[in-house]
Amino acid sequence: MIDVLGPKLNLSQIVEAVAGGDLKIRVEAYDGSSAGPADAQYGLRLNTPRGTSYLATAPDDLGLARAYIAGDLELLGGHPADPYEPLRAISENAGFQKPSPMTLANIARSISPTHFIPQTPPPQEALPRWRRYAEGLRHSKTRDAEAIHHHYDVSNTFYEWVLGPSMTYTCACYPDFDASLEDAQENKYRLVFEKLALKPGDRLLDIGCGWGSMVRYAARRGVHVIGVTLSKEQAAWAQKAIANEGLTEFAEVRHSDYRDITETGFDAVSSIGLTEHIGLDNYPSYFNFIKSKLREGGMLLNHCITRPSNQRSSKAGSFIDRYVFPDGELTGSGTIISAIQDIGGMEVYHEENLREHYAMTLRDWNRNLREHWDEAVAEVGIGTARVWGLYMAGCRLGFERNVIQLHQVLAVKLDDRGSVAVPLRPWWNA
Repeated sequence: MIDVLGPKLNLSQIVEAVAGGDLKIRVEAYDGSSAGPADAQYGLRLNTPRGTSYLATAPDDLGLARAYIAGDLELLGGHPADPYEPLRAISENAGFQKPSPMTLANIARSISPTHFIPQTPPPQEALPRWRRYAEGLRHSKTRDAEAIHHHYDVSNTFYEWVLGPSMTYTCACYPDFDASLEDAQENKYRLVFEKLALKPGDRLLDIGCGWGSMVRYAARRGVHVIGVTLSKEQAAWAQKAIANEGLTEFAEVRHSDYRDITETGFDAVSSIGLTEHIGLDNYPSYFNFIKSKLREGGMLLNHCITRPSNQRSSKAGSFIDRYVFPDGELTGSGTIISAIQDIGGMEVYHEENLREHYAMTLRDWNRNLREHWDEAVAEVGIGTARVWGLYMAGCRLGFERNVIQLHQVLAVKLDDRGSVAVPLRPWWNA
């Protein structure tokens, strides 16, 4: 009988098949096999049988992530704090899509049946979507709090090393290519502040305020600010920073769901990096909530990661959903603009894309993690540190290649006649 499947595959050939085949990178495995050019600068090394099981039971980016985070798979030619270069080389030569049925059949008969027994995922992995549905409605207050806790309550010390002194976990705005991360973050807050036309004595609501950097930036300039975050650790860090700077007269950060804010009549609302967590179905209620908090003529600045298309699925990929942003959803900037317009009473005045700036921001975060790698591993463990290195380097590639973008949308609350007095041209220095 003719064997239509051909000869059995060794482990390197299996990895090569999962990665797309005909690679220009090096693939090595613990059984002594190898594939690809021997002198390739970048590649993959499969270290353990458990890694084979991860790949066999989840033949997509989730299986690869599990093996990498657990240390069963290495990226050759890079550092786990900043695996950008091997990821870039691998992504240019590999698709990492689910193999064809014929290839899967050949993989199945080439390895031991024990490798198809699911292994316990690394402890950094969140529950699958179906389990999260069982434990709470998507984007309910309880489930949103758990999702934020998973990502943000890692360790304030760890974030200080990765983010730097600004403690800002959102896209910076680089005034030039040689600017430092700190200068770029300061410039981002200046840009938001000026777009919102804030002045001393005004009132600002900062939703999803993180460690309170925007809150403190505005408070230093005489603006009264309430910041809100679902992260208990962020709120504690922010309140301490506010006290240390002597800003308690102007600033407050609450550990709370934004939906529990009762104050109204704000001159401006900033939403910097929160819309990704809201969920598309909740956009109308979210932007209606913001409108209800603004006075007539008050302004909204919405800053968030977007997709380059309004038609793609909003759901995150398996790795991002299980290891980084559980329940996160992204859509195109057009969908966000339409959502603000469609609630009525809000006019979109300006929008811009900072895609290239986020790639540079992630570059600098990876650099910070590498500089503090040993301390970071001691603080949060090798698995969590590897998650962050992989996530940031992978996202950098995404922004560079226009897979994802970052848009700022500025809108104003209209009066009953559908108008409001604003300058004829943008009043900020971009």
